[in-house]
Amino acid sequence: MDSSVHLDNVVMNFGDFTAVQKTDLKIESGEFFSFLGPSGCGKTTILNMISGFLDPSEGDVRIGGKAMRGVPANKRPTSMIFQNLALFPLMTVAENIEFGLEVRGVSKAERKKTSDRLLELVALDGSGTKQVSELSGGQKQRIAIARALAVEPQVLLLDEPLSALDLKLRQHMRTELKDIQRKTGITFIYITHDQGEALTMSDRVGVMSAGKLQQVADPITLYREPKTEFVASFVGENNAIAGSVEGVEGSNVTVNCAGLGLLTGRGIGAISKGQSVNLFIRPELIRVGQAAEAGCDVRFEANITEINFEGSYLTLNTQMGSQSISVQIGAEQYTADLVAGAKVKLGFISQDAVVIARGENV
Repeated sequence: MDSSVHLDNVVMNFGDFTAVQKTDLKIESGEFFSFLGPSGCGKTTILNMISGFLDPSEGDVRIGGKAMRGVPANKRPTSMIFQNLALFPLMTVAENIEFGLEVRGVSKAERKKTSDRLLELVALDGSGTKQVSELSGGQKQRIAIARALAVEPQVLLLDEPLSALDLKLRQHMRTELKDIQRKTGITFIYITHDQGEALTMSDRVGVMSAGKLQQVADPITLYREPKTEFVASFVGENNAIAGSVEGVEGSNVTVNCAGLGLLTGRGIGAISKGQSVNLFIRPELIRVGQAAEAGCDVRFEANITEINFEGSYLTLNTQMGSQSISVQIGAEQYTADLVAGAKVKLGFISQDAVVIARGENV
């Protein structure tokens, strides 16, 4: 069954305000797709257009190739899991799961069969008679998923469903959600502002800012090959070093950076000599001391201003002139000479850095 979702040149206006600018995107059948972006970027508005709570001002949403304009939410082949889960507190777990089926007139025997099967799927066998109040946060999350799956949707929509959970439970539920999606083969469309969630679970991620899709790619490509300044700075930690282009040779761009001299990276998009750019280099890709001397084609010195121990790694905050640079090293790489106030040799491989024209967003 085709469970693809096509945002066919959709636009969403609220009066004079454009919440979602023209967007053309196809989410494939059985894909785990996440919209990632800060609050107010338009990602939940997109989810509401897919679910039927909103009709786009322009364009249309197609699910399984069928136009959805004018089709109400309860007639669409979708289910939604809300941020607050919206479980019914006076119903048992099984009654919560079976609710949508009961509304559709499914027999009691079939409803029981479905709830038992879904409880097994979400690893809560035998919990059907429990009250919602007896469940932990993670168990409630799984019951909400089971209830959404009971009506056999083609597409499951998830609106920041893990945001209320503590860190360890959130990390556990990421694995659970991915596993459930793989077992069911249903198209999942997930909304989040948490890049860890998006990168961990998704087949592809669409990064949004101010109503625009900045980039759509698989998580590794998104992290390694950001196409805009916003994506480079929003997805993962990154050092943005401002400068002007000194020279361009193929994909290699040499940047004159105040206080750091000439640095080289890979150019993204059209870049020309004299242009104002940012060179982005991830903190974990910067090497320290002898490793910088031996293995890097770009090298410079900075002063350590602060050291933060974070378990398996350390973050060195360094300064060179007006430029702050964050460096991450494994805890095993720590040496006694790495102290606040000390000068440190830093370096990176030029192909690990990307150069993007300043103001370069979609």
